[in-house]
Amino acid sequence: MTATFRVYTNPDVVGCEIAGALKNVIAIAAGIAAGLGYGDNTKAALITRGLAELARLGVVLGGEPLTFSGLAGMGDLVATCTSDQSRNRRVGVELGRGRKLDDIIAELDMVAEGVKSTRAVLELAATHRVDMPIASMVGAVLYEDRRPADLVTGLMLREAKAELHGIR
Repeated sequence: MTATFRVYTNPDVVGCEIAGALKNVIAIAAGIAAGLGYGDNTKAALITRGLAELARLGVVLGGEPLTFSGLAGMGDLVATCTSDQSRNRRVGVELGRGRKLDDIIAELDMVAEGVKSTRAVLELAATHRVDMPIASMVGAVLYEDRRPADLVTGLMLREAKAELHGIR
């Protein structure tokens, strides 16, 4: 550690790895919301519900629930979803603005991991029967050439549930 860099440890390898991979998928969704012109409250709700999604899948895969509320979960998720330097968020912003994925990827100087990992996330979710509507929307945009604006209504009109439903 230094005066400008502090390290915390976490023995939950599974939880840390799952959080690290899934936050990229949610960052694409956060970018899409920004690209569509949604405000801060909508983006905050999306990040919060994205955290619930990644925690649900992470716990089913053996991660510790508290990992997802810590730096490896919420901390990394917030940073990746809000930073202009996030490649995954940048991909989402451009998708939200109506650009084609192939054109966006061609301009990136580095890999946006969420573009490829979304498919694996959705396969894991299906295998373990974990509901991941935000990740599903990202998958539809990335792999099915769906327009992001067309998918918002589907997310908004889902069956109402208690906020903490399914996290435990």
